[in-house]
Amino acid sequence: MLKKVLSQKGFRFGGLFGIIALSVSFLSCGERAAAGKEDAPQAALAAAVVKADTVINPGDTAAVIEVAPDPERFTVIGVGDMMLGTNYPSASYLPPNGGRDMLADVRDILVSADVTFGNLEGAILDKGGTPKRCNNPSACYVFRSPESYVQHFADAGFDFLSIANNHSGDFGATGRERTKAVLKEAGIAYAGLAGTDEYAIIEREGVKYGMCAFAPNWGTCSIHNLDKARQIVGKLEKECDIVIVSFHGGAEGASHQNVPRRSETYYGENRGDVYKFSHAVIDAGADIVFGHGPHVTRAMELYKGRLICYSLGNFCTYGRFNLRGPAGIAPIVSVTVDKDGAFLEGQVTPVYQQKTHGPKVDGQNRAINTLIELTRADFPETELLITKEGKLTIKD
Repeated sequence: MLKKVLSQKGFRFGGLFGIIALSVSFLSCGERAAAGKEDAPQAALAAAVVKADTVINPGDTAAVIEVAPDPERFTVIGVGDMMLGTNYPSASYLPPNGGRDMLADVRDILVSADVTFGNLEGAILDKGGTPKRCNNPSACYVFRSPESYVQHFADAGFDFLSIANNHSGDFGATGRERTKAVLKEAGIAYAGLAGTDEYAIIEREGVKYGMCAFAPNWGTCSIHNLDKARQIVGKLEKECDIVIVSFHGGAEGASHQNVPRRSETYYGENRGDVYKFSHAVIDAGADIVFGHGPHVTRAMELYKGRLICYSLGNFCTYGRFNLRGPAGIAPIVSVTVDKDGAFLEGQVTPVYQQKTHGPKVDGQNRAINTLIELTRADFPETELLITKEGKLTIKD
């Protein structure tokens, strides 16, 4: 699959120093009058080689500025939960036009990054598989998207999808195997299943990106097993330039938007200590952590110069998801890192969705405002600054 229609890296200059010759005149009025004289001192025309951050003093008449190149920059976009429509238990839960419009309004944003990530909820298959049985049907849903929908993810530029969540096994082993097959056919990497698909590595323009994913659910790489998580991340850190970790964890809903820095229990299930987990994987070599699962936006944090997004909310979840209030808004997070994976800057694009359409850019900036409020409350010590325009920078 040809990954990107437009890549920011395609416009990046090489790493060589640029030499820019400047004729710089800082002359007084009297000096200007004499500047045309043939006997002007030739010494005044001597060129000085200076660094880009050197101040050129009055009296200098010429300089050659050696411009240091910007550090190599790589952009990774992360979004939260995605389920573009399900034909189970009824085809009435599928969107019109075969789902082709679900990501249309944000496609240009998604394809602009070097690498794009999201969390895939549910199975992708046309036939076969056994739907899971739920002990509590009122709190349990089963998702199955048509195989043709995988093309919508490919067209939107997705490189990595997490299949570590409570819905990847909705149609059992058959559903998981077929989901993996259609993703592979579409050129989309995936990870998150214990013992079989614990991580994935891709290469883009000579840069290796590694991704692994974790959840508290059966068959997935466990968010509770920190030793195993450290092992997987450590392996990726040795083999890759940039390591992305995904987790599906934390309690759900508007009353659970804060990060409690302890294990969270929801519907009787231990959903993990996402704070402890995120710090552990960064200690082991992770460069970016994308969280999801609470179905609402949560705070962000910089830890050891690496960005943690504790929940990216419901990004594109059609038909069966609650989209009321905080559940209907989410951020698209673009993270720019250097070759070592260290955070340089970022940008949040706020989006919203309703029952009748996929994500659209939110002119009210609700996800940005939520991120600012929650990050101040949950991580007042963080060096991360989020502006009202959604710019992510490091505090002075």
